[in-house]
Order: sequence, then structure tokens, then C-alpha cells
Amino acid sequence: MFADRAKIIIRSGKGGDGHVSFRRELYVPNGGPDGGDGGRGGDVIFEVDEGQNTLGDYRHKRKYKAEDGEQGGKRRCHGGDGKDIVLKVPEGTVIMEAQSRKVIADMSGDNRRQVVLKGGRGGKGNMHYATATMQVPKYAQPGQPCQELEVLLELKVIADVGLVGFPNVGKSTFLSRVTNAQPKIANYHFTTLSPNLGVVDTENGGFVIADIPGLIEGASEGVGLGHEFLRHIERTRVIIHIVDAASTEGRDPVDDIYKINKELEAYNPEIAGRPQVIAANKIDCLFDGEDSPVQKLKDEFEPKGIKVYPISAVTGQGVRELLFHVKELLDTCEQEPIVFEQEYFPEDMLINENLPFTVERSPEQPSVFVVEGPKIEKMLGYTNLDSEKGFAFFQKFLKEGGILEELEKAGIQEGDTVRMYGFDFDYYK
Repeated sequence: MFADRAKIIIRSGKGGDGHVSFRRELYVPNGGPDGGDGGRGGDVIFEVDEGQNTLGDYRHKRKYKAEDGEQGGKRRCHGGDGKDIVLKVPEGTVIMEAQSRKVIADMSGDNRRQVVLKGGRGGKGNMHYATATMQVPKYAQPGQPCQELEVLLELKVIADVGLVGFPNVGKSTFLSRVTNAQPKIANYHFTTLSPNLGVVDTENGGFVIADIPGLIEGASEGVGLGHEFLRHIERTRVIIHIVDAASTEGRDPVDDIYKINKELEAYNPEIAGRPQVIAANKIDCLFDGEDSPVQKLKDEFEPKGIKVYPISAVTGQGVRELLFHVKELLDTCEQEPIVFEQEYFPEDMLINENLPFTVERSPEQPSVFVVEGPKIEKMLGYTNLDSEKGFAFFQKFLKEGGILEELEKAGIQEGDTVRMYGFDFDYYK
């Protein structure tokens, strides 16, 4: 089955922790610190794969993660870096933050490869913290945490021209006539379930055309497969409405155009404002008469600036004139391909994210403030609070992490006690 949308969870690698160790050699009983640095965590990278045209690979696996960096070792050994994970996607895939639907990356145009989540930096080993006054540092820096994000992948087909119309009006037949595409054609409603792309070559130039699957009323509200289909029109610069001028199924072609434009307007008004042309198809099924449906279409839409071309996708009648007009419309349109700008920056929101912590006054002892949080617990595990340097290191962490500010907001006074995972500290400014 065609898959043009997938929701997955991606996670970069955590940085390896710095190591705490000391030289221990024969005749060197008090060697200096030699704890090595942790390795860098792997990145999550998206890359365009020319051989893919769906997101089917992401339908059955939900979580993807890069490798964590290795912990530093003794004798100044640096931990190994974690391997990156490269996720291959078809050109035209837009990567969005799942909840806000803000764009992280648009894998089209010149953007063939992008790092979406960076791995955490490795922590420094204790060999970096030796000074003249602190020659035996018993603490090392923990590795930077990983980033995890739920993302929505959407494939938005890249084409200059989009064919729209109700099911069974002849879009697939038209595409097979004017391009080298070979769509499946049958007399069924909702025949096409995936967009078909083809290249049109005319004497005045070529362009890419996409058969967007049949629309129905309510598509802009997600009725049927509405949203899945409408998103493919977003990159097109010109829209061809194909209607059944012969009304072989009893439909009113004028009413069909209004209904399709209503769905486009409801989905994205900017798309509805792009240049349009109407292809009045199936004229080979019309009989001469006074009440011409093609003339009705012309009287209704040409005063609004939308040209109407009578065509037969089966015989080829009128198709050449239509394609020439479409190319002229494209030449007057903006030439730059439509690329979605980045709106969401994971590095700003996740790399520098302060992990949650809580500050609460003890109900039994009003002068005691309890502070808890995963980052605090980890820092306590890596810091030697018995040393002056280690205590200063931890105080800096409390200040930069906003913990001291929260304590002051909670009403702490000089001489009160701060309790963190079995450690009690007296608070002084």
C-alpha cells in the first residue's frame, strides 16, 4: 500500500560520562588523575534516497535511535563515539514536530542531508580538573543527555502542475496520454490511491505533472482520504481541473469546479489562489446540440480569468492547446520551487532544555526545602562534595540550572536547610 505519512520517535545518542580514576603504578603510590573523557553520542540524520517514492519503510517500525557514546576509561582513554543513524526518505518529505506540526526539515531542493537531532557531548574526565590546590579531583563531568522527539513525516509530491477532479473524470487517462507515466486506469470510483508523476514535453518547454487522487466533498475536513490527497497539491504552481463535460455519471461540471475550489480554499487559501485552468474532458462523448456544457463552463469561469479547454483524453483532441497554455502559466509564475521553511529547532528546545526538578518546603519542618530531579541526582553522584573544588563545581551547577532562583521564589531564608537525596546544606547568600 502507498504510504505518504508516518509518525515515528527518534532519539540521538547520549554522551558518554567522564571517568574518575588515578594513576596507580609501581613506585608511584600517589599518581595524578587520569580519567578519560566520554565519547560523543550519535546523531539522527535524514537523507534523501532517489530510489524511494513512499514512506512505507516507516509504517512498521516506530522507534529509531543512534548509539550512545562510551564512558571514558582509565589512563586517559577516550570513550568511543556512538554511531549516527541515517534515515532514508524520498525527496519531498517534510519532517515536522508531531504535536505542533512545525517544520523541522524539508528534504527537497538542495537539502539532501540534514542532522535533525545532535548527539550529546561526552563528559570530561577528572584529569581536566586537577589544579595546584586540588590535585586529587574525585569528580568528572557526566555526558550530555540524549534528545528524543516524536516527528511526523509527510511526503508532499514535487510537481509543477497538479491534476485535480472528482473520481472517474479521466485524470489518469489524461496523464497517461501526455506523459510517460503508466497509471492504473479502470472505471471505478477512487481508482487512484497514490499520486502519479509524469514529465510533459512540449515545443515550448517541459514540466512535471502529478495526478492528485480524486477529491470528494469534505476532503478538507479529512473525509475519506482528503488530507492525505490534498497535501500533495501544496507544492504545485498551476492547477488543472479536469471535469467530465459529458456528464457520463450525471454530475454537473460547473458545480464540480466550485466544490473542488471550496475544498482547496478550506484546506489552504493560498493554494486556491494559484493559477488554474479547466480541462473539459470527454468531449468525444458529446453530441452537437444547442445547450453545450463546454460553453456553460466558458461563460461561468472565463470572465473570472480561468481558461476552459475542451479535450478528449482518449482521442487526444484539444490536449496540445491545453498543455501550451499551462506552460505559459508556469512561465509567468514564480520559478523558485516551494520549500517549507524551518519553524522548529530541536537544538534550541532540547539540547539546552533544563531537566525538570521540584522545590518543595517540608510540611513538618518549614525551614527545610526539598529539591529533587534526575539531573540533580546524577550530578550528586559525580561530584565529590568533600572537596572545595567539587563543592564549588556543584554550586555553579545549582546557579546555572535555575535551582537557587527557584529556592528564593519558594521563600528560603539564610540559615534554612536544602535537602537533596540524602545531603543537607545550609543556605547562605
